[in-house]
Amino acid sequence: MPILVSTGAIFAAAALCEIAGCFAFWAWLRLAKSSFWLVPGVVSLMAFAYLLTLVPSEAAGRAYAAYGGIYIVASLLWLWLAEGHQPDRWDLSGSALALVASAVILFAPRN
Repeated sequence: MPILVSTGAIFAAAALCEIAGCFAFWAWLRLAKSSFWLVPGVVSLMAFAYLLTLVPSEAAGRAYAAYGGIYIVASLLWLWLAEGHQPDRWDLSGSALALVASAVILFAPRN
């Protein structure tokens, strides 16, 4: 169970960093915010990339694929908490499927 918790924490932190970093670019380009938004955006994206290297997986591609499900859930949380749009039942159903798929990819027994 500890590896599951630590992996979940790494993925959650990576998702927060990736979404915040991407949102900084979105704010600059789409919301006409100052270019100074790019500085924390770049730092956040660097932290995201570093965090994914901490995932206990022998293959980077597998870690990235498993992370995809976590990113989906985190993006919907961002949609709700930061942007004020509540996810609907289809968002929730899709994110649940993505989490199951992530778990299968990351924790399936390997030869």
